[in-house]
Amino acid sequence: MKKILEGIGLLIVVSGLLIYSSARADEVPQVGKPAPALNVKDQNGILQSLENYRGKWLVLYFYPKDETPGCTAEACAYRDDIHKIQQLGAAVVGVSIDDASSHAEFADHHHLPFPLLADQDGALASRYGSVRSLMGYRLARRNTFIIDPKGNIAKVYLNVDAEQNPGEVITALKQLQAGY
Repeated sequence: MKKILEGIGLLIVVSGLLIYSSARADEVPQVGKPAPALNVKDQNGILQSLENYRGKWLVLYFYPKDETPGCTAEACAYRDDIHKIQQLGAAVVGVSIDDASSHAEFADHHHLPFPLLADQDGALASRYGSVRSLMGYRLARRNTFIIDPKGNIAKVYLNVDAEQNPGEVITALKQLQAGY
């Protein structure tokens, strides 16, 4: 019995260390710090990186799954506000753990005029503290990051309201640019 309890204790310690180390890998980037690298292909097979957006503001939003109600509402809200965002010198990029073909269908179906990154292994979402497991499936958390023209995190939104976030981002871009 003592050996069983020792084995269980060791298992608990090892599990705790694994959880701690994975939580640290999934830390949310802090405002003012350099944005984690991104080198991921979009729905059209084009490699997207932070360098593509150097000199511009970038709205990088993570969402759980193509064609789900909240994700569709958020993507369409960004689509509807894209001209306002572009007038502020910003670009929009969506990210989920879905594959490129799912993104291509989603973008085509809803006429999305911005890249959707196919982060199939969840590595990008993890670098942005935006990956979670739900009933055995890995999904991106609904988080948004505004990255300044120099490549630093300027604003972080966690667990956003899908329909409200694009409006919040527009307001924040105006405020950030006034002080930039």
